[in-house]
Amino acid sequence: MFQKLILNILLSIVILPLVNAQQTRDTRLKDTANIYSIQDSVMIRTRDGATISAIVVRKKGNQSPLPAILQFSIYVRDKGRDLQSLTDAADRGYVGVMAYTRGKRFSPEEIYPYEKDGSDAYDVIDWISRQTWSNGSVGMYGGSYNGFTQWASTKSLHPALKTIVPYVANRPGMGLPMENNIFINPNYEWSFYVSNNKYLDNEAGNDRQRFRKMMFRWWETGAAYNKMDSIDDMPNKLFQRWISHPDFDTYWQNMAPYKKDFAQINIPVLAFDGYYNDSQNSGLYYLRELQKYNPSTPVYLVIGPYGHFGTQIGGEKIINSYEVDTTALFNMKTYTYQWLDYILKGAEKPAFLKDKVNYFVMGSNEWKSAPSIDKMGNSSLKFYLARNRTDSFYSLNTLKPGKKQFLKQVIDLTDRETSNNDYYPDPIIRNEININNGFSFISAPIDEPMIINGSFSGKIFVDINKKDFDLGVTLYEVLPNGQYFHLSYYIGRASYAKDITKRNLLKPGKVEVIPFTNTHLVSKQLSKGSRLLVVLNVNKNPFSQLNYGTGKEVSEETIADANGPLEVKWYNNSFIEIPVLK
Repeated sequence: MFQKLILNILLSIVILPLVNAQQTRDTRLKDTANIYSIQDSVMIRTRDGATISAIVVRKKGNQSPLPAILQFSIYVRDKGRDLQSLTDAADRGYVGVMAYTRGKRFSPEEIYPYEKDGSDAYDVIDWISRQTWSNGSVGMYGGSYNGFTQWASTKSLHPALKTIVPYVANRPGMGLPMENNIFINPNYEWSFYVSNNKYLDNEAGNDRQRFRKMMFRWWETGAAYNKMDSIDDMPNKLFQRWISHPDFDTYWQNMAPYKKDFAQINIPVLAFDGYYNDSQNSGLYYLRELQKYNPSTPVYLVIGPYGHFGTQIGGEKIINSYEVDTTALFNMKTYTYQWLDYILKGAEKPAFLKDKVNYFVMGSNEWKSAPSIDKMGNSSLKFYLARNRTDSFYSLNTLKPGKKQFLKQVIDLTDRETSNNDYYPDPIIRNEININNGFSFISAPIDEPMIINGSFSGKIFVDINKKDFDLGVTLYEVLPNGQYFHLSYYIGRASYAKDITKRNLLKPGKVEVIPFTNTHLVSKQLSKGSRLLVVLNVNKNPFSQLNYGTGKEVSEETIADANGPLEVKWYNNSFIEIPVLK
């Protein structure tokens, strides 16, 4: 009797839930098959003879041609998740199409991210437009890599593509795997995650301990950057392929629209991005270039205090320990389909689009709008990096110094006990910052309300004893209570500051100007009594390439190339400009 009771208990708490869950899944799949027409093994031939694997979902019983919603992705996830997004499209009166990039899922080709996606997307759109269920109109949406594939598809624009909705779009060669010509380490592991098999290598992608061990081993030994995969004991063909292109050369330029390619993009665009999205400069690059080369194209942006993943869901409650106001959050799926209905079905323009740029102001916790990124501000603050010092900080002066002076910094590039340039915004609000390396410049307290609104820029005048170095500039608000609020940052290689397509080495002992503009956009209400703080430093840490300044290819330099410390003279006619809304 007792054994029977135990058996019944086990049945109720272990076996029955599993049976019920399986029955639920079976019922859901059966219902899906009854409601939708699903083609899950579509193979699309490209013009150069490759094959793209795709899934097509339509609502059963609907015989009329419909507009199609295309997602073009390298991420082949579980069928249920991808299928859900396609049935969502079908439920809203579209044909849902999920195409996977060359080499993924059932595609027999090799996997080389970025390189063929533009032409392949064109061929997928062309295939869609010729199907009997298509009315000849295609819209695209999606985030990160899927944001990139949308922009890649516009490099040669198919007439059937009517709009794109990219979230946190990547721009290869600009935001990853390098930022302002500095290769960033986290992209190393991503290559295994997407290319080890036809789906996703979650085991490799989740093995952070392995990659951190490799990264710090590289840092500690001073090995050449191109030996990272040797330290990892695992060949990384994509990593080696990428680092062989340190210039923003034709390899990167051919992957997505570049310069005059933007002139022929005339379809409406709705983009989403975040102030704390690591690759924000990628996503905003597309918008700025499109407005530059074809200002008549209707381009809209929604941006707020979100990270890379949070933006793709309409914001997260906590980003880098910062609590986001609930009014900043929205339903990404709802916003996306309101736009798609507007463009593809003639519905009303979405109410959340008050103007071309719609941004959330941290601090005042309100949405504002502007006709363009450049017009987010109506004034600017210009500060010179002065040599006079008060307590721990030097001064940000509004007046240009009369006498040319400099601050000297000496960095031992062989030292592995200390790092330089703690630029990453995590946490966003800090109780203290490291002032033991680099130079920190602080402004007088702010006596009138204003919003920092846009991307800061500047020019740094330097004299170094080597041929190159990597620069870091970080901007904070120092709150009245003494806390530091991370606003924005810049990292970049000095030799590419004037031309990202061609390296121009510095001349040792000569004063050089390092201009920078490609910083992260932000909107933040400044508190009365707050001060602005700029931290100027050399970028030397385990999380990116280490530039030893020899003038050789940086990926080939080793700790043996240090040949004495780096000596930098930072001149006081250096300045930054910060756009503000008063």
